[in-house]
Amino acid sequence: MDNLARNFSIYFYPRYAATHHQRRFSYSIRYQVYAEELGWEPLNESRLERDECDNYAHHCLLEHKRTGDIAGCVRLVVPPAGNRQARLPCQLHDIDITGSDNLSRLTQSKVGEISRLAVPSCFRRRANEAGKPFILGSHNPTLFTKDERRNFPNISIGLYLSAIAMVDICKLDFALVVMEPRLQRHLKRYGLLFRQISSTFELKGERALYELPRSDLTCHMNPQILTLYDLIRSELDSQSWQGKSQMDDRQYNDPV
Repeated sequence: MDNLARNFSIYFYPRYAATHHQRRFSYSIRYQVYAEELGWEPLNESRLERDECDNYAHHCLLEHKRTGDIAGCVRLVVPPAGNRQARLPCQLHDIDITGSDNLSRLTQSKVGEISRLAVPSCFRRRANEAGKPFILGSHNPTLFTKDERRNFPNISIGLYLSAIAMVDICKLDFALVVMEPRLQRHLKRYGLLFRQISSTFELKGERALYELPRSDLTCHMNPQILTLYDLIRSELDSQSWQGKSQMDDRQYNDPV
């Protein structure tokens, strides 16, 4: 195991949110970031941020081992086969999809969309980083030990790799994600070659829709990222949960 994966495993544990209690951590973090901090979503009494896509999403958490705090969350939305009412997050917006050869030919159950990645400010924000739901290559300078802070830049990439691992575990044909073009360029350095399939549009800043075929999930990853990915995938796949290839009969209509 190389240094990146070894250090990651010392400080963080990828966790599949299999229970309502675990998924509430995700909804709570999203509320803190997207509603209270960024103002992108309305405030509410429950202090949870949710949408219709959560009913058929796989939620992943990243646990900080020493404190037990959740250092971030992400979800992979997989609409159930045959449910025409279920939509992907990108379908909630008027996005002009122009660059995908295979998107229209695939059934919904073969597609998953990565979304709602969020990292609490205590694991992320420095004075000049307000207004960002997560930061690649950053850390909080005051609340944690020097060794812990040194590994905080890996939180966001760990969450992305968790979602990508779920694409493989669920045997989907490809993943979609809406993100900033500059984030796509950053992820490209790690060997995550998301391909733009829409024109850019305004959605809390400049965004575009990207796809990543399952056949390309790992083949371009640099060796350190691939080792980390293998670690995260193994951890998620070993956890006791059902429905890796589909949602089966699990009820994701969580009560608030």
